[in-house]
Amino acid sequence: MPEGTSGAPYAETKYTKRAQYNDPQNAFAFRWPDVPRRQFLAERDRAFDPATGTADIPLDSSDVLGTAYTATTPTILCHYLRIAAGDNIATAYRASGAVYYVMTGAGESTHGDDCIAWGTGDVFCFPGGGGDTVHAAAGADAVLFVTTNEPLLAFERLEPPVQAVVEAVHYPAAEIARRFEPVFAREQINAEAGRAILFSSPALGECTNMLPSINVAINTLQAGGDQRPHRHNGVAVTLAIEGEGIHSMIEDQQIPWSTGAAQITPATELHSHHNRGTKRMVSLVVQDEALHYYTRTPGFSWD
Repeated sequence: MPEGTSGAPYAETKYTKRAQYNDPQNAFAFRWPDVPRRQFLAERDRAFDPATGTADIPLDSSDVLGTAYTATTPTILCHYLRIAAGDNIATAYRASGAVYYVMTGAGESTHGDDCIAWGTGDVFCFPGGGGDTVHAAAGADAVLFVTTNEPLLAFERLEPPVQAVVEAVHYPAAEIARRFEPVFAREQINAEAGRAILFSSPALGECTNMLPSINVAINTLQAGGDQRPHRHNGVAVTLAIEGEGIHSMIEDQQIPWSTGAAQITPATELHSHHNRGTKRMVSLVVQDEALHYYTRTPGFSWD
Protein backbone atom coordinates (compact mmCIF):
# COMPACT_ATOMS: atom_id res chain seq x y z
CA MET A 1 0.00 0.00 0.00
CA PRO A 2 1.22 3.57 -0.64
CA GLU A 3 2.62 5.30 2.40
CA GLY A 4 -0.04 6.95 4.52
CA THR A 5 -2.89 4.67 3.46
CA SER A 6 -4.56 2.01 5.53
CA GLY A 7 -5.09 -1.60 4.54
CA ALA A 8 -7.60 -2.19 7.33
CA PRO A 9 -10.51 -4.52 6.51
CA TYR A 10 -13.77 -2.88 5.47
CA ALA A 11 -17.36 -4.03 5.18
CA GLU A 12 -18.47 -4.51 1.58
CA THR A 13 -21.54 -2.44 0.70
CA LYS A 14 -23.49 -1.66 -2.43
CA TYR A 15 -21.37 1.48 -2.67
CA THR A 16 -18.02 -0.30 -2.59
CA LYS A 17 -19.33 -2.72 -5.24
CA ARG A 18 -19.82 0.22 -7.62
CA ALA A 19 -16.21 1.33 -7.31
CA GLN A 20 -14.00 1.01 -10.38
CA TYR A 21 -10.23 1.43 -10.21
CA ASN A 22 -8.15 2.40 -13.22
CA ASP A 23 -4.38 2.43 -13.40
CA PRO A 24 -3.33 3.59 -16.90
CA GLN A 25 0.28 4.49 -17.50
CA ASN A 26 -1.01 7.60 -19.29
CA ALA A 27 -4.46 8.81 -18.27
CA PHE A 28 -4.44 11.26 -21.21
CA ALA A 29 -4.41 8.37 -23.68
CA PHE A 30 -8.20 7.97 -23.32
CA ARG A 31 -10.27 9.58 -26.05
CA TRP A 32 -13.84 9.70 -27.27
CA PRO A 33 -14.57 9.10 -30.98
CA ASP A 34 -13.29 11.94 -33.15
CA VAL A 35 -15.57 14.81 -34.16
CA PRO A 36 -16.26 14.37 -37.89
CA ARG A 37 -15.65 16.82 -40.71
CA ARG A 38 -19.22 16.76 -41.95
CA GLN A 39 -21.57 18.77 -44.13
CA PHE A 40 -25.31 18.49 -43.57
CA LEU A 41 -26.53 18.67 -47.16
CA ALA A 42 -29.50 16.31 -46.88
CA GLU A 43 -30.80 18.21 -43.85
CA ARG A 44 -30.44 21.51 -45.72
CA ASP A 45 -32.34 20.14 -48.72
CA ARG A 46 -35.14 18.87 -46.51
CA ALA A 47 -35.37 22.23 -44.73
CA PHE A 48 -35.85 24.10 -48.01
CA ASP A 49 -38.22 21.58 -49.61
CA PRO A 50 -41.82 22.90 -49.53
CA ALA A 51 -43.04 19.30 -49.33
CA THR A 52 -41.47 19.02 -45.88
CA GLY A 53 -44.11 21.30 -44.39
CA THR A 54 -43.42 22.35 -40.80
CA ALA A 55 -40.59 20.42 -39.15
CA ASP A 56 -37.70 20.55 -36.69
CA ILE A 57 -34.68 18.95 -38.40
CA PRO A 58 -31.69 18.22 -36.13
CA LEU A 59 -28.12 18.04 -37.46
CA ASP A 60 -27.16 14.76 -35.86
CA SER A 61 -23.62 13.36 -35.57
CA SER A 62 -24.37 10.94 -32.74
CA ASP A 63 -23.71 8.00 -35.08
CA VAL A 64 -20.04 9.05 -35.23
CA LEU A 65 -19.71 10.64 -31.78
CA GLY A 66 -21.13 7.55 -30.07
CA THR A 67 -23.49 9.56 -27.88
CA ALA A 68 -26.81 8.26 -26.59
CA TYR A 69 -28.35 11.67 -27.35
CA THR A 70 -28.64 13.77 -30.50
CA ALA A 71 -25.62 16.02 -31.03
CA THR A 72 -24.01 17.97 -33.85
CA THR A 73 -20.77 18.23 -31.86
CA PRO A 74 -20.08 17.06 -28.30
CA THR A 75 -21.48 20.30 -26.84
CA ILE A 76 -23.63 21.78 -29.63
CA LEU A 77 -26.85 20.72 -31.31
CA CYS A 78 -28.05 22.66 -34.35
CA HIS A 79 -31.41 22.39 -36.06
CA TYR A 80 -33.14 23.65 -39.18
CA LEU A 81 -36.58 24.83 -38.11
CA ARG A 82 -38.92 24.93 -41.10
CA ILE A 83 -42.31 26.65 -40.66
CA ALA A 84 -44.87 26.57 -43.46
CA ALA A 85 -46.61 29.84 -44.31
CA GLY A 86 -49.28 30.64 -41.73
CA ASP A 87 -48.27 27.69 -39.57
CA ASN A 88 -46.54 27.49 -36.19
CA ILE A 89 -44.39 25.07 -34.23
CA ALA A 90 -43.60 24.78 -30.51
CA THR A 91 -40.11 23.88 -29.34
CA ALA A 92 -38.85 23.00 -25.86
CA TYR A 93 -35.11 22.54 -26.14
CA ARG A 94 -33.35 21.08 -23.10
CA ALA A 95 -30.72 23.80 -23.13
CA SER A 96 -29.66 26.88 -21.22
CA GLY A 97 -30.68 28.88 -24.28
CA ALA A 98 -31.38 28.76 -28.01
CA VAL A 99 -29.91 31.05 -30.68
CA TYR A 100 -31.78 31.57 -33.96
CA TYR A 101 -30.65 32.86 -37.36
CA VAL A 102 -33.44 33.61 -39.84
CA MET A 103 -32.40 32.13 -43.18
CA THR A 104 -35.59 33.08 -44.98
CA GLY A 105 -39.07 34.36 -44.22
CA ALA A 106 -40.66 36.45 -41.49
CA GLY A 107 -42.72 35.77 -38.40
CA GLU A 108 -42.59 35.91 -34.64
CA SER A 109 -41.49 33.75 -31.73
CA THR A 110 -42.94 33.80 -28.22
CA HIS A 111 -41.39 32.43 -25.03
CA GLY A 112 -43.27 33.22 -21.83
CA ASP A 113 -43.73 36.99 -21.72
CA ASP A 114 -41.14 37.61 -24.46
CA CYS A 115 -42.17 38.01 -28.11
CA ILE A 116 -39.77 38.81 -30.96
CA ALA A 117 -40.90 39.65 -34.50
CA TRP A 118 -38.19 38.55 -36.94
CA GLY A 119 -37.25 38.69 -40.61
CA THR A 120 -34.58 37.35 -42.94
CA GLY A 121 -31.05 37.93 -41.67
CA ASP A 122 -32.06 38.54 -38.05
CA VAL A 123 -30.41 36.84 -35.08
CA PHE A 124 -32.28 36.35 -31.81
CA CYS A 125 -32.02 34.35 -28.61
CA PHE A 126 -34.35 32.94 -25.96
CA PRO A 127 -33.47 31.31 -22.63
CA GLY A 128 -34.00 27.60 -22.15
CA GLY A 129 -36.52 26.22 -19.69
CA GLY A 130 -39.74 27.95 -18.73
CA GLY A 131 -41.98 26.08 -21.16
CA ASP A 132 -42.38 26.06 -24.93
CA THR A 133 -41.21 28.62 -27.44
CA VAL A 134 -43.82 29.05 -30.17
CA HIS A 135 -42.65 30.10 -33.64
CA ALA A 136 -45.12 31.33 -36.26
CA ALA A 137 -44.43 32.12 -39.92
CA ALA A 138 -46.17 34.99 -41.66
CA GLY A 139 -47.17 35.03 -45.35
CA ALA A 140 -44.39 32.78 -46.68
CA ASP A 141 -42.48 29.70 -45.60
CA ALA A 142 -39.72 30.42 -43.08
CA VAL A 143 -36.49 28.58 -42.28
CA LEU A 144 -34.57 29.26 -39.07
CA PHE A 145 -31.17 27.86 -38.10
CA VAL A 146 -31.15 27.05 -34.39
CA THR A 147 -28.18 26.50 -32.08
CA THR A 148 -28.37 25.08 -28.55
CA ASN A 149 -26.11 23.49 -25.95
CA GLU A 150 -28.43 20.51 -25.49
CA PRO A 151 -25.62 17.90 -25.65
CA LEU A 152 -23.72 19.64 -22.84
CA LEU A 153 -26.75 19.37 -20.55
CA ALA A 154 -27.46 15.82 -21.72
CA PHE A 155 -23.90 14.77 -20.89
CA GLU A 156 -24.36 16.01 -17.31
CA ARG A 157 -27.98 14.70 -17.13
CA LEU A 158 -29.17 18.22 -16.37
CA GLU A 159 -32.48 19.97 -16.94
CA PRO A 160 -32.67 23.58 -18.17
CA PRO A 161 -32.62 26.12 -15.34
CA VAL A 162 -35.93 27.65 -14.36
CA GLN A 163 -34.29 31.08 -14.24
CA ALA A 164 -31.56 30.98 -16.88
CA VAL A 165 -28.80 33.57 -17.10
CA VAL A 166 -29.59 33.83 -20.82
CA GLU A 167 -32.12 36.50 -21.74
CA ALA A 168 -34.24 37.23 -24.79
CA VAL A 169 -32.25 39.37 -27.27
CA HIS A 170 -32.90 40.49 -30.86
CA TYR A 171 -30.26 41.55 -33.40
CA PRO A 172 -32.08 42.91 -36.50
CA ALA A 173 -30.43 42.35 -39.88
CA ALA A 174 -30.37 46.10 -40.62
CA GLU A 175 -28.45 46.82 -37.42
CA ILE A 176 -26.04 43.96 -38.08
CA ALA A 177 -25.32 45.47 -41.52
CA ARG A 178 -24.75 48.91 -39.96
CA ARG A 179 -22.33 47.45 -37.42
CA PHE A 180 -20.33 45.92 -40.25
CA GLU A 181 -19.67 49.31 -41.91
CA PRO A 182 -16.68 50.25 -39.69
CA VAL A 183 -15.45 46.65 -39.79
CA PHE A 184 -15.21 46.73 -43.59
CA ALA A 185 -13.66 50.21 -43.50
CA ARG A 186 -10.76 49.40 -41.20
CA GLU A 187 -7.30 48.51 -42.47
CA GLN A 188 -6.67 44.80 -42.84
CA ILE A 189 -3.75 43.41 -40.86
CA ASN A 190 -2.01 40.05 -40.93
CA ALA A 191 -3.15 39.22 -37.40
CA GLU A 192 -6.82 39.54 -38.39
CA ALA A 193 -8.70 36.28 -37.91
CA GLY A 194 -11.73 37.55 -39.80
CA ARG A 195 -14.04 40.49 -40.39
CA ALA A 196 -16.84 39.46 -38.10
CA ILE A 197 -19.47 40.62 -35.65
CA LEU A 198 -19.79 38.62 -32.42
CA PHE A 199 -23.08 38.71 -30.55
CA SER A 200 -23.54 39.01 -26.78
CA SER A 201 -25.80 40.61 -24.17
CA PRO A 202 -25.47 42.29 -20.75
CA ALA A 203 -26.67 39.10 -19.04
CA LEU A 204 -23.28 37.46 -19.65
CA GLY A 205 -21.24 40.42 -18.48
CA GLU A 206 -18.03 41.15 -20.37
CA CYS A 207 -18.06 37.82 -22.25
CA THR A 208 -18.56 38.03 -26.01
CA ASN A 209 -20.86 35.00 -25.89
CA MET A 210 -24.55 34.34 -26.50
CA LEU A 211 -24.73 31.29 -24.23
CA PRO A 212 -22.29 30.60 -21.39
CA SER A 213 -20.59 27.87 -23.44
CA ILE A 214 -21.28 29.06 -27.01
CA ASN A 215 -20.16 32.08 -29.00
CA VAL A 216 -21.90 33.09 -32.23
CA ALA A 217 -20.72 35.42 -34.97
CA ILE A 218 -21.36 36.42 -38.56
CA ASN A 219 -18.07 36.13 -40.42
CA THR A 220 -17.17 37.53 -43.84
CA LEU A 221 -14.42 37.31 -46.44
CA GLN A 222 -14.06 39.55 -49.48
CA ALA A 223 -14.17 38.16 -53.03
CA GLY A 224 -10.75 36.75 -53.87
CA GLY A 225 -9.79 36.71 -50.20
CA ASP A 226 -7.96 34.05 -48.23
CA GLN A 227 -8.25 33.58 -44.50
CA ARG A 228 -4.98 32.94 -42.71
CA PRO A 229 -4.74 29.29 -41.55
CA HIS A 230 -5.26 28.90 -37.83
CA ARG A 231 -6.45 26.49 -35.16
CA HIS A 232 -8.24 26.66 -31.80
CA ASN A 233 -9.59 24.32 -29.14
CA GLY A 234 -13.23 25.09 -29.87
CA VAL A 235 -15.17 23.17 -32.50
CA ALA A 236 -16.95 25.28 -35.14
CA VAL A 237 -20.24 24.80 -36.97
CA THR A 238 -20.30 27.11 -40.01
CA LEU A 239 -23.52 27.92 -41.85
CA ALA A 240 -22.89 29.16 -45.40
CA ILE A 241 -25.15 32.15 -45.86
CA GLU A 242 -23.34 33.14 -49.07
CA GLY A 243 -21.24 30.19 -50.19
CA GLU A 244 -20.79 30.35 -53.97
CA GLY A 245 -17.18 29.84 -54.97
CA ILE A 246 -16.08 29.33 -51.37
CA HIS A 247 -14.12 26.45 -49.94
CA SER A 248 -12.47 25.51 -46.66
CA MET A 249 -9.16 23.81 -46.14
CA ILE A 250 -9.29 21.61 -43.04
CA GLU A 251 -5.82 20.19 -42.60
CA ASP A 252 -5.15 18.81 -46.11
CA GLN A 253 -8.80 18.35 -47.15
CA GLN A 254 -10.56 20.86 -49.42
CA ILE A 255 -14.27 21.17 -48.68
CA PRO A 256 -16.43 23.20 -51.11
CA TRP A 257 -19.20 25.21 -49.50
CA SER A 258 -22.84 24.88 -50.45
CA THR A 259 -25.12 27.83 -49.72
CA GLY A 260 -27.51 27.12 -46.87
CA ALA A 261 -25.58 24.09 -45.63
CA ALA A 262 -23.72 23.77 -42.33
CA GLN A 263 -20.37 22.06 -41.85
CA ILE A 264 -18.25 21.04 -38.88
CA THR A 265 -14.63 22.05 -38.36
CA PRO A 266 -13.26 19.79 -35.61
CA ALA A 267 -11.37 21.36 -32.71
CA THR A 268 -7.57 21.83 -32.98
CA GLU A 269 -7.47 21.13 -36.73
CA LEU A 270 -5.68 23.65 -38.94
CA HIS A 271 -8.23 25.36 -41.16
CA SER A 272 -8.87 28.38 -43.39
CA HIS A 273 -11.56 29.69 -45.74
CA HIS A 274 -11.02 30.86 -49.33
CA ASN A 275 -13.29 32.98 -51.53
CA ARG A 276 -13.05 32.38 -55.27
CA GLY A 277 -16.52 33.72 -55.94
CA THR A 278 -17.66 37.16 -57.04
CA LYS A 279 -19.51 38.05 -53.83
CA ARG A 280 -18.44 38.58 -50.24
CA MET A 281 -18.53 35.34 -48.25
CA VAL A 282 -21.00 35.52 -45.37
CA SER A 283 -21.38 32.80 -42.77
CA LEU A 284 -22.86 32.20 -39.35
CA VAL A 285 -20.19 30.68 -37.11
CA VAL A 286 -21.12 28.79 -33.94
CA GLN A 287 -18.33 27.66 -31.61
CA ASP A 288 -17.98 26.16 -28.15
CA GLU A 289 -14.89 28.34 -27.80
CA ALA A 290 -16.80 30.22 -25.09
CA LEU A 291 -16.33 27.14 -22.91
CA HIS A 292 -12.58 27.32 -23.55
CA TYR A 293 -12.53 31.04 -22.81
CA TYR A 294 -13.93 30.19 -19.39
CA THR A 295 -11.47 27.35 -18.75
CA ARG A 296 -8.64 29.61 -20.04
CA THR A 297 -7.77 27.14 -22.79
CA PRO A 298 -8.70 28.79 -26.15
CA GLY A 299 -5.62 27.30 -27.84
CA PHE A 300 -5.61 29.80 -30.71
CA SER A 301 -2.56 29.80 -32.96
CA TRP A 302 -1.62 30.68 -36.53
CA ASP A 303 -0.46 28.01 -39.01
